Amino acid sequence: MPDFLEESLPISVRMGASYSDEYTVEITQTANGSEYRRLTHPYPRRIWNVMYTQQTADLWSQVLALYHRAYGMFAGFRVKAMDDFSTASRTGTPTATDQTLQVITTGTVYQLQVAYGSGGTPLGIGTPYRTIFKPVASTTKVAIGSLEQTVTTMWSVDTTTGRVTFAANKTRSITGITKAASAVVTVGSHTFVANESVYFSGNVGMTEINGLRGTITSTDATHITVNINSTAFSTWTSGGTVNTNPQTGEVVKGGCEFDIPCRFNSRIDVNHITQDIRESSQIEIIEILNP
Repeated sequence: MPDFLEESLPISVRMGASYSDEYTVEITQTANGSEYRRLTHPYPRRIWNVMYTQQTADLWSQVLALYHRAYGMFAGFRVKAMDDFSTASRTGTPTATDQTLQVITTGTVYQLQVAYGSGGTPLGIGTPYRTIFKPVASTTKVAIGSLEQTVTTMWSVDTTTGRVTFAANKTRSITGITKAASAVVTVGSHTFVANESVYFSGNVGMTEINGLRGTITSTDATHITVNINSTAFSTWTSGGTVNTNPQTGEVVKGGCEFDIPCRFNSRIDVNHITQDIRESSQIEIIEILNP
């Protein structure tokens, strides 16, 4: 039986909710009052307390139905936090450069995440991040460095794990680069398409282009034109390759709207208010850190 339901706690019935983020810290106090603290892990964990007052039928169809489908505290589900559902300033419209993604496999797999505690001076343990396991469908954007990767065939995102996977790398050897406002690169027969981006390395002569990434603006059978101004660069003499996938040293970024994976952490007690109105007790809902 699956232990996560890919469905959301109904927004329309989440009224009167309070929430907090906690960090798991072990505190040992000595006889003289000194404290020794150990951070068990660096991830915030969110806890909600929710109470519903609903028509009987609504309470059953919306809240209690999910509770039973989840077998109480067993299975997880998605929760949209109204104050914190986007990688762009918590509630803004996501962009491709909102957050640095965690490297799972260099050049291939990256994990969506969102940082907290901006400003000030972080401790030596670093900035805390919430791993985004449940991005909202069709909201994810990805960039390599500052360049958004708008050709979505270059990458895909799993909305059940939050992992971004790049497609098979396209690479070609370079046999010439022009000095122009938009450099024309000779690569021979290829499958590059407009709006893909490529990373340059290993060029001799025009060494200024090494380490740069440009977006392809046009192609023909044996050339690609990229939006890199090479006019003032040295003359290309030999060597070099272009690659579409992220290379060592490149930072992959991303943004999205997201839900937080949670489970019920209490039973639901229902109080009779009137003939047709029911009120639930305080329901505790807790974030799952390993859905």
